[in-house]
Amino acid sequence: MTTATPQHETVTPTPPAALKVSEAVGRIIARMGAAHVFGVVGSGNFRATNALIAPSDQRPDGVPFTAARHEMGAACMADAYSRSTGRLSVVTVHQGCGLSNALTGIGEAAKSRTPVLVISGDTPGGQYGSNFYIDQDKVVEGMGAVAERLHSPASAVADTIRAVTRAVNDRRTVVLSMPLDVQEGTIPEGQRALVESVSPPVPPTPAGASPEAVERIAELLAGAERPVIVGGRGAAAGVGPIRDLAERAGALLTTSAVGRGLFHEDPWHLDVMGGFSTDGAAELVRQADVMLVFGAALNRWTTRDGTHLRGKTVIQVDDTPRAFGLHYPVDLEILGDAGLTAAAVDLALAARLGSETSRTGYRTEETRARVAESLHWRDQPFEDASEPVVADDPDSGRIDPRLLTNRLDEMVPMERVVVPDGGNFNAYPAMHFRVPDNTGYCVPLAFQSIGLALSSAMGSQLASPDRIAIAGVGDGGLLMSLVELETAVRLRMPLMVVVYNDAAYGAEVHHFVHETDRLDTVQFPPTDIAAIAAGFGCASVTVRQESDLGAVQEWLDGPRDRPILIDAKIADFPSWVLAHSFADGE
Repeated sequence: MTTATPQHETVTPTPPAALKVSEAVGRIIARMGAAHVFGVVGSGNFRATNALIAPSDQRPDGVPFTAARHEMGAACMADAYSRSTGRLSVVTVHQGCGLSNALTGIGEAAKSRTPVLVISGDTPGGQYGSNFYIDQDKVVEGMGAVAERLHSPASAVADTIRAVTRAVNDRRTVVLSMPLDVQEGTIPEGQRALVESVSPPVPPTPAGASPEAVERIAELLAGAERPVIVGGRGAAAGVGPIRDLAERAGALLTTSAVGRGLFHEDPWHLDVMGGFSTDGAAELVRQADVMLVFGAALNRWTTRDGTHLRGKTVIQVDDTPRAFGLHYPVDLEILGDAGLTAAAVDLALAARLGSETSRTGYRTEETRARVAESLHWRDQPFEDASEPVVADDPDSGRIDPRLLTNRLDEMVPMERVVVPDGGNFNAYPAMHFRVPDNTGYCVPLAFQSIGLALSSAMGSQLASPDRIAIAGVGDGGLLMSLVELETAVRLRMPLMVVVYNDAAYGAEVHHFVHETDRLDTVQFPPTDIAAIAAGFGCASVTVRQESDLGAVQEWLDGPRDRPILIDAKIADFPSWVLAHSFADGE
């Protein structure tokens, strides 16, 4: 009997499933360092978003995702998150109307040069009859953001890598449009390994100023009697060297609005320069003879319409050439990294001083006293304009917004993030609340839009989860954006929303009241905003007088597991900052 020789079957390995472009895009962005995703998901961005936030070997918990209720809210949250952390945040939106809803937040981020990546669905090429069709690239570029897109399945990997790299390394807000037909395509098999191996962009190596420029700055500081050093957001990484240089030069320190908190630990800092500064601090800046500026734009708000630049030698240090002369001319433009340049100038100045370790400069005992007196707005005297509650008049009682903010400043722990909105009231939350550091402050006013602070405060709080976020908003700005209260309640967020409620667009009222009595277009009937907030699930309280703040203390003493909204009926008068808002000059 013969036995048949066993035959060995040839097993053909199963080829990996084709990788769709939409999934590849999400995986690439996650691998390249996306820190948090914010968005409103529709059919045009559904698959890419799910791939972006899905767990992976590299990121077992996936990329955190926050579902906003409106695309503008998502964009503002992402902008604030990236400002606080310096990391890449992602906004995900539907094509057409989803993108257009987000445009104000995108404009704010673009003007602030915040590293944000927006991924948006897009209609396939040539489908002009689609309800969703708009020319997304033109719209994006018109907002000052960078327009990128997926051109084809073959180029999608490179297109995505380029978009992320530009957002991170160029510090730009980039919108990556994803046409639906391209998303449905598949990645060429030869590119699959790159999708699974791509890593975060390598940041460019910073460069200091030239030796000639360093010596020129040191020469000017050595001869200065009253030097002032200004830090903007671009100075954040160089705070230590800048403080060392200021000490050696005998300089006072101050910041732009977005740089507030950079030098909070230094006894010679003046808080914010320009429209937000106290009268005493403004006078100290005016009297400077040399001003050295690191990473600040020197716009009209920082300079009080340029008046703070007059009568002094102004040196601007920035790592971006387009920053020079963008708002006002300066005497000396220095291209270089803030920290490296400050350290080099410190060494050059030390060599000039020889055995003298530092100069007195502006740091005299008289100046010390003036700095202490001028530092905090909450310490400046004012005449209380509160209006008393009258019995049998439920609409009576108005609290002075300065008194309100000063009391809240005393009550709220310093582990906070302060986010002011725009309007007549703006200066009260912006400056009467003290801040613990630069991470504890976010000013979403590069676009001068009201209604951004609520969502921005939420993004800031997610970036700093151990802090209380304080959104200072007007009734107009709050009612434009209050849908995100639901998001804050859903996230059980320790968020304090202070509504400075004057039942009007107060800036317009005070701007035009001397011109006409026809102000009904900017004034409104009283609104029970506390009741609206309670309907969303917030803790809420109406404040007409100081004694009403007891409910706020109860919230602070409790678990803080839901937001609180303070509907403050405020006394109505022009704020001190309004004079600078509409002035042609000082």
